[in-house]
Amino acid sequence: MASFFRTQQAFTDTEATMNNPLLRYIAYAIAALLLAVASDVLVPFIAIEGIVPDIVLIWAVWVALVEGQMIGMIAGFGGGLVLDIVSADVLGSNALAKVIAIFIAGYFYLETREQEMTGSFRFPLIILLCGFLHNIIYYFFYLRPTEINFLQFFLRYGVFTTLYTAVISLVPMLIISRVKD
Repeated sequence: MASFFRTQQAFTDTEATMNNPLLRYIAYAIAALLLAVASDVLVPFIAIEGIVPDIVLIWAVWVALVEGQMIGMIAGFGGGLVLDIVSADVLGSNALAKVIAIFIAGYFYLETREQEMTGSFRFPLIILLCGFLHNIIYYFFYLRPTEINFLQFFLRYGVFTTLYTAVISLVPMLIISRVKD
């Protein structure tokens, strides 16, 4: 019984969670599930002309910048797969696009400078790069080429969706920068 309470305390103790890799990965899995549900249920309320930000991508890039490329890719794949399941999308399309985008984000990982990378304007710039790559890959498989011409496709899903995601990524960046101070 005492071990149960120690485990319960470990889940509520933020420092213990961050130092224990198993608990940290469980927290990431729960975050992926919650963000995927929020992305499908709540994010459409802030849509602009049908364009919505990708909060799961923002989270996966953050994981890659904090944990490294491999953990970030696993988080991106898991988050994308959960998002595909929750949104009844083509299974694996989000997962594939997120893994490739997070692979690129992983190159920005600096082991001792996680807070500097996520709490500065570098974060939205990395989101711009990864979001653009993600959106081009995802919507390439999602849309049939005859439904929309290339310029409309490129502007709507390559540029505008990426910009909206980058603007929304300013929120976690500002929160992280406030915590840093």
